[in-house]
Amino acid sequence: MSVRPVRAFAVALLAALVAVLLPATAARAGTVQGGRLDWGVKSSFQSYVTGPVAKGAFKLKGGAATVGGSLFRFHSAAGSYDATSGAFEASYAGGVTFQGHQRPDGSYDLDMTVSRPTVRISGGNGTLYVDVSSKAKGTGAVTSRAQVPFATLGLAGVTMKGGVSPLSLTNIPATLTAEGAEAFAGYYAAGAQLDPLSLSADVKAAPAPSPSAPPSATAESPRGGFADAAVDWGVRRTFREYVTGPVGQGAWSLTEGARDGGALFRFPQGKGAYDAQKGTLDAAFAGSVHFTGAQLDLKLARVSVTVEGGKGVLRADVTTGGETKSAVALVEFDAKGLKTEGALAVLSEAPATLTEDGSRAFASTAPTSLYTAGTEMDPVSLAIALDSTARLPALPDLGSTPAPAAAPSAEPEPAAEAGTSSRAGLYAALGLAVLVLACGAGLLVVRARRRSAAARPSDTP
Repeated sequence: MSVRPVRAFAVALLAALVAVLLPATAARAGTVQGGRLDWGVKSSFQSYVTGPVAKGAFKLKGGAATVGGSLFRFHSAAGSYDATSGAFEASYAGGVTFQGHQRPDGSYDLDMTVSRPTVRISGGNGTLYVDVSSKAKGTGAVTSRAQVPFATLGLAGVTMKGGVSPLSLTNIPATLTAEGAEAFAGYYAAGAQLDPLSLSADVKAAPAPSPSAPPSATAESPRGGFADAAVDWGVRRTFREYVTGPVGQGAWSLTEGARDGGALFRFPQGKGAYDAQKGTLDAAFAGSVHFTGAQLDLKLARVSVTVEGGKGVLRADVTTGGETKSAVALVEFDAKGLKTEGALAVLSEAPATLTEDGSRAFASTAPTSLYTAGTEMDPVSLAIALDSTARLPALPDLGSTPAPAAAPSAEPEPAAEAGTSSRAGLYAALGLAVLVLACGAGLLVVRARRRSAAARPSDTP
């Protein structure tokens, strides 16, 4: 047997193996759908807003959540990624409003909202864009701008080519731009270091076009009824942080169909009656949430909502210390924004305050002795599908895996799983394949030579 065919076979086998490995490892051009971005904007600014000078606070909107000590979590990444060029673009939902220096009339001298952060990376350069609404320091002039190039991203040593899904960037430095400084209402100059950011993004291959299905007949709901409904409510952000923090040392569990949306809980499968003309709603929902921890045991179940005259009330069965009280009115909320559009009625993030009964319901939990009636709680959102054609709003999509933890630091060290780590795995796999093939080919060559030697005369050199 000749050695040349053996070598040709080994080369062909190696090529076939590479062809098999590459598509399974690298994410080709596709759509970004799902993921999260963790960013604190600027931790010193947070401290100033909530400190003794500004005496303010921040409010989350659009499903944004808090994570760790000073990070905000934005959700539901949407965009595109090209593994060949490394071009990446993803927008994340949610926002945060900073308010401080309150005036006697209830307005704020410091009032800034940052929302919809978008990361764009191309050719080794990266920029963070955000929607900004701010009141200028000194003049008080209010401006709102969409997708301001807010910060440049430090991507030294990071390659975005050949990444795998989910893509992941960790602790990426961010530097305020001139336009960002202007949008920041003059609190910081261009070149100021912002908090680093971390993100994850699921990449899905572009789906093949499918033939359109014929429209289905509309299945109307019973008169006064509806097909489906859900209520979203996070109870209270600081309460959730207390439960999972070093004092509460606890957690929460969801049962009976309730779902976790990061900054809120969804109670689904609503049943009841809704009158769009009168603006009335009487609905009961499935699901329960159980908070446990050090000296903490609180369960909310059988959530129900009533709306009448522009006012809403959220009730629940409350269990504490083994005792259950039924249909406790926990919060009241402003329901004037409940509107019907087509086959869907929606109320988004309606302000809610704790009731007297709600205050007593929380009295058994350690931090809530301060939760008196009138305390601001998390907002309430409602969605009502009037017939089977309507689709309830999706929960925040945090992606298939969490973004790596990112702690703001003075000198962050960027890391990425978009290119470097994924290629290392690919090269290791190919190296192992080459080694196996080389050994196999060498063994075939030795065997071929032995057969050839056995067939030739013994005096053949």
